[in-house]
Amino acid sequence: MLTNVLYVTVYVTDQDRALKFYTDGLGLEKHADHSGPDGRFLTVKTPGSPIEIILWSHESAAGQPVAAEEIAAPGPIILESKNLRRDVEILRERGVTFLEEAPVDYPFGVRIEAVDPDGNRISLRQQRNGRG
Repeated sequence: MLTNVLYVTVYVTDQDRALKFYTDGLGLEKHADHSGPDGRFLTVKTPGSPIEIILWSHESAAGQPVAAEEIAAPGPIILESKNLRRDVEILRERGVTFLEEAPVDYPFGVRIEAVDPDGNRISLRQQRNGRG
C-alpha cells in the first residue's frame, strides 16, 4: 500500500524567482536542484518535513485556476504556523503579499492566504487544539 506523500507540485513561470519567494519570503529551505531531461527539478520544504514542494516550470499552467479567487478554497499548499499572527507580520516585512488584511478566525483555527509571484495561493494556518 501507499505509505507517504513525497512531493506536491506548484507550477511557476520562473523557477529562480519562485525559489527566492519560497526561501527568502516564506523561509522554506531549498532541498533539491538538479537538471534533467525533462527540465530543472527544484524543490523546497519546511525544516524537518519529509514532504517537498516541487517548483516546476510550466509557462502556461502557472498560477491558480481561472476564477479561483471567487471561492474560499485553500491554495495547493497549506503551511502550518505556531503563531500565525506574528508570522504574517514577519512575512509582510519580507515582501510576501496576502489576500486578506489579517488572519481570519475559523472553527479549526486561524487562516490567511498568501500569493506567490505566479498567483499561486498558499494557505497559512494555525490550528486550535489539535488538527481540524
